[in-house]
Amino acid sequence: MSVHDTQNPESREDALAAAVDAVRDGKLIVLPTDTVYGIGADAFTPDAVEDLLEAKGRGRDMPPPVLIGDHAVLMALAAELPDYVEDLVEELWPGPLTLILTAQPSLTWDLGETRGTVALRMPDDEIALDLLRRTGPLAVSSANRSGRPAALSVLDAATQLGDAVEVYLDGGTAPIGESSTILDTTVTPAEIVRAGAITAERIIEVVGDIFTTPEPEEPEVAEEVEPAEDAAADGETAAPSADAPAADAPEADGPSSEAPAPGGVLNLPSEPESGEATTAQVAAETPLTDIGDGSADGPRPGTTTG
Repeated sequence: MSVHDTQNPESREDALAAAVDAVRDGKLIVLPTDTVYGIGADAFTPDAVEDLLEAKGRGRDMPPPVLIGDHAVLMALAAELPDYVEDLVEELWPGPLTLILTAQPSLTWDLGETRGTVALRMPDDEIALDLLRRTGPLAVSSANRSGRPAALSVLDAATQLGDAVEVYLDGGTAPIGESSTILDTTVTPAEIVRAGAITAERIIEVVGDIFTTPEPEEPEVAEEVEPAEDAAADGETAAPSADAPAADAPEADGPSSEAPAPGGVLNLPSEPESGEATTAQVAAETPLTDIGDGSADGPRPGTTTG
């Protein structure tokens, strides 16, 4: 176990290099984020993820979120994004918002019992982002034992996790000091599964109310059929009633002594074709709800970090 100061520019590069080496060796690290300190491991090394859960005292039913260092990584890790996600990411990332998304089915990682989802976050911390751009996605949960307060300093984290962690990066006191908000976008309407530094009101301000089921559209109203008298007044010929004989039809008991109408066609009511509707019908049409939380907790359906 070693502690490295990232606040001093002269020692920062050596600190980051030590953390990168530890991640590539499948070891655990503790890193600062904007919310709280996190314990991290290579997201694509199952044994390292298992060690992370063990260090925290959690099971596979509480998978860790994943932290990423660039917006573009989102598209490589998640699929079937709701339309509003792009706007949320553009406005609130990097920052304290964790998004539960549908995971790309081709991913070969094992974060635990995720049920096909992944919790992603891009932290607003210079050291964390620099590290993530060197290591790639990290499985990160809050740097504390399960049920204990989240670590706001490297000392808090080391006191709880001890030798389970190979490298500790000291970035000073976490500036926000509160876990990230976890938003589940895989359900409709969207749902906040953990309240945090980003409020529901702020989310609504960015993308509108995604927390309420949309009202169904009003059914279309059928256009009324114009009465025969009005049609006649407009110069149209009204069809005779099917209940009464046409005015020009021959008598039932004998041939008509009158000549047929011009053109040789009697003005008889037409019979509907088989299977054809005899009246207009109008169908009414009826027209969405921590990879990582870079902070502290685990996502749902599992866990997320801050």
